[in-house]
Amino acid sequence: MNDATILRAPAEAASADASLGELPVWKLQDLYASGSDPAFRADLDRAEAKAFEARWKGRLAEAAARDGDEGLGAAIEAYERLDDLLGKISSFAGLTYFSDTTNPANGKLYGDVQARLTALSTHLLFFTLELNRIEDALIDAAIARDARTGHYKPWIVDLRKDKPYQLDDKLEQLFMEKGMTGAAAFNRLFDETMAALRFEIGGQQVPLEVALNQLQDPDGEKRKAAAMALAAIFKENIRTFTLITNTLAQDKQISDRWRGFKDIADSRHLANRVEREVVDALAAAVKDAYPRLSHRYYAMKAKWLGMEQMNFWDRNAPLPETANETIPWNEAKETVLSAYGAFDPEMARIAGRFFEEGWIDAPVRPGKAPGAFAHPTVPSAHPYVLVNYLGKPRDVMTLAHELGHGVHQVLAAGQGALMCQTPLTLAETASVFGEMLTFRALLDKTTDRRQRKAMLAQKVEDMINTVVRQIAFYEFERRLHTARQEGELTAEDIGNLWLSVQSESLGPAIRISEGYETYWAYIPHFIHSPFYVYAYAFGDCLVNSLYAVYQKAETGFQDKYFALLKAGGSKHHSELLAPFGLDATDPSFWNKGLSMIEGLIDELEALDGTA
Repeated sequence: MNDATILRAPAEAASADASLGELPVWKLQDLYASGSDPAFRADLDRAEAKAFEARWKGRLAEAAARDGDEGLGAAIEAYERLDDLLGKISSFAGLTYFSDTTNPANGKLYGDVQARLTALSTHLLFFTLELNRIEDALIDAAIARDARTGHYKPWIVDLRKDKPYQLDDKLEQLFMEKGMTGAAAFNRLFDETMAALRFEIGGQQVPLEVALNQLQDPDGEKRKAAAMALAAIFKENIRTFTLITNTLAQDKQISDRWRGFKDIADSRHLANRVEREVVDALAAAVKDAYPRLSHRYYAMKAKWLGMEQMNFWDRNAPLPETANETIPWNEAKETVLSAYGAFDPEMARIAGRFFEEGWIDAPVRPGKAPGAFAHPTVPSAHPYVLVNYLGKPRDVMTLAHELGHGVHQVLAAGQGALMCQTPLTLAETASVFGEMLTFRALLDKTTDRRQRKAMLAQKVEDMINTVVRQIAFYEFERRLHTARQEGELTAEDIGNLWLSVQSESLGPAIRISEGYETYWAYIPHFIHSPFYVYAYAFGDCLVNSLYAVYQKAETGFQDKYFALLKAGGSKHHSELLAPFGLDATDPSFWNKGLSMIEGLIDELEALDGTA
C-alpha cells in the first residue's frame, strides 16, 4: 500500500448520494503531501527537542534574571515554535487517521508519529515543570522587565495553576511515556473497534453514523429496526467496551491520586480553567430544570406523535409537520453563510474559506471517524472541519456548529500556539452561537405555522440534547467513576448506572426498554475526554444569555464578540464575559440560559393550542 492511499478518500465518496450534490473532501496536502513527503520527514528531523533541552534545562531561573536572547522570553519563544511544529505533525497524522481509521497504513502512520512525538516530548517536559519551580518574585520581575517575557504573562499565570498537581520530572516522564501503551492505546482500540462495526438494517450492513441517523426516520418501524440493530451489535461487543471503560477509569483514578486531585472531575475543571463550584451550580440548575424542560417537552411530543409514552427510539423522531426533504450541500452552505453574514460579513468571510480552500471533509464513508469536529491544527496552518453530511436539518445545524468552532480557531490563532487554545467552557461559545444565528435566520423567514412548529421543536430537542443530555452524561460519568473506585464494573453495572441517569433526565414520557442499557458504549467523549460533556451545557446556557444581550444591544456587540473569540485562552471566562454584563459565578446565571429553552417550549405549546 503506497502513501497516496493514506491520504485520499475514495473518489466515489464525494458523490455517493446524488441528491446531496458534490461533497467536499479536505485537502490535507496543505499540511503535507503524504506520510513520505520530504517536508514531513524534514519537519520531524528538525524538531530539535534535544537541542532545546541541552540549551535551557537547568537554566530557566538564570534566564528569568536576563533579557534578550538569553532571557526567559527567548526560551518561551523557542518552546512555542517547537510546540507549533510538533502540533502540525500530530495534526496531519491524526486527521489522516480519522479520514479512514480502518486503513492499516493510516493506523501505522498515526501510531508511529505518536510514538515519535512522545519521545521528542520527553525532552520538552522539563520546561513547564522547571518554569513552575521558579520563585514567584523572580517570575513577576521578568514579566515586568522584559517585553518578550511579558507577552507570555497570561500563559505563565495560567501554567502556574498546575503547580500544586505537578510530580517530579522522572514521574512526569514516566506518565508521558506510559501513556502511549496505556490510555492512548485504549483510545485507539475504541476508535478502531467502533469504526469497524456494521449494523444490519433492512438487509444492509451500515456504519454507525448511518444507523444513528435512521433513529430520525419518519417511519417508526424503521426507527425501531435501527435501534434494535444498534443494541444488538453493542451487546455483541460490550465486553470490549466494558474493558476499555474500566481500564480508562482506573487509569484516571491512578493519575488523580498521584497528582492529589480531590474530586473525580477536578482535573477536567483545572484543564478548563473553571471553578468546581461553577460547574456544580450548572449541573444543579439543569437537574432542577429536568421537569420544566425535557419531561415537559417529551410529554408534549408523545401527544403529537399519538402515543401515551414514546419508545427510546422515538426521542428524536421528526414531527408529522417536519418536511421530509434532503437538503443539498450547496443549500446548507448558503444557509449557514448567509446567517453568519447577517450577523457580521467578516464572520461569513472566514467561514467561507473553509468551503473555498478545502478545509472541510463532508461525505459519510466506511472507516471515517463518526460524528463531527473542528480541529484547530496550529496557528501556522489552519483548522479543518469534519462532518458526516446526510442532508438532514440537524446536519445543517451541525455544519453551523463546527464552522463556529472553525471561525473561533482562525481568530484565536493570533495568540500563538501557547495561548490560542480556548478552555472547553468557552470553546463551545462560537459553535453554539453559530447554530443560534442559523436557527434564528431560518425561523424569521418561516411564516407557516406548521413549519414553524417543526423548526421550534427541532431546536428545543437540540437544546435538550446539548444541555439536559450532556449534564445527564456528566452525572453518568460521575457515578461510573465513583463506583469504579470500589472495584471493576460489569457491563450490567454500567448499564444500570446508564439507565438510572437516563430515566431521571428523560422523564416518564419515554419508555426505556431492553436494549438501551448498552447505548453508553458508543459515546466517544467518555473515552477520549472524561467529563468533557458539561462544556456543551456550559456553552449552550452561556450562548442563550449572550444571544439575549445581542438581541437587546443597539451597537458594539459584534466588536465585543470578536474580541472574546480573538482572546483564545489568554483570559479567564469571568474577564471575557464581563463586557457583556454576564457572570458565570452568579448562581442565577444558569437559570437565565435555561429560561430561553423554557420560553421556546412555551411558544411551542402556544402554537399547539392554535392547531
